[in-house]
Amino acid sequence: MNAPIALCPSGQSIAVPPSPDLEAIKLRQQATWASGDYGFIGTRLQIVGESLAEAADLRAGERVLDVAAGNGNATLAAARRFAEVTSTDYVPHLLDQAATRARAEGLAVDFRVADAEALPFANGSFDVALSTFGVMFTPDHDRSAGELLRVVRHGGRIGLAAWTPAGFIGELFRVIGAHVPPPAGVRSPLRWGDEPYLVELFGRHAIDIRCGRRSFNFRFRSPAHWIEVFRTCYGPTHKAFAALDGDGQARLHADLLQLLESRNTGGVDSLVIPGEYLEAVITRQ
Repeated sequence: MNAPIALCPSGQSIAVPPSPDLEAIKLRQQATWASGDYGFIGTRLQIVGESLAEAADLRAGERVLDVAAGNGNATLAAARRFAEVTSTDYVPHLLDQAATRARAEGLAVDFRVADAEALPFANGSFDVALSTFGVMFTPDHDRSAGELLRVVRHGGRIGLAAWTPAGFIGELFRVIGAHVPPPAGVRSPLRWGDEPYLVELFGRHAIDIRCGRRSFNFRFRSPAHWIEVFRTCYGPTHKAFAALDGDGQARLHADLLQLLESRNTGGVDSLVIPGEYLEAVITRQ
């Protein structure tokens, strides 16, 4: 397909890069998150869901939607507070894992397979919408932000946890991107971890936006242990290694090892890496 042609102010014709195929990118992302075993990593992030539930001041009986819920950290946190919870994701087997966790605790949750960019709910259906490291990965940020605003009632809240560009996961994605470049023309998911960007996405429809920087500590036996777990279980790392030949995998492994050693605060006998994220609560206009 030829790129469209435009005229610059001098009258010279230039090629305009075609817009990215967001639906095709979303399908590839869906396959990425379905690969590996995200649930093995996700359960270790439960504390983030608990913190977000408190930041959003969840109340018993409120209607809560967890968007891009993964294996259900914010879902469980809300249900433990006696909210009426609907949990959604576009990867069915992650929702199955979340349902297993909910049953183990005797928590009542409605699980629905759903796309964060096209939520199957009426306007104003929920008092609160939550997303922990989920909706930030949608390719169309404006559309997913619009859906969060649409399904939350006026005066309701949207609670978000998103990795920051300057934090550990931000660095991880830059290392991976140097070996396996991300799709051209797609905004980085890390922008959701930047307060001015959230104001850009939600500000016109918000009464209040409160943000705070938090830290989740990744705790592993060693840098090699971290690489083993993330290469096996975490979709983006799993797919990156799978896309490279043997030499490429060795180079990626070496760069990851360098990153982990530079960030490790746990000493020579362990691995502890603080992972900065932005916790935000948006009050709907």
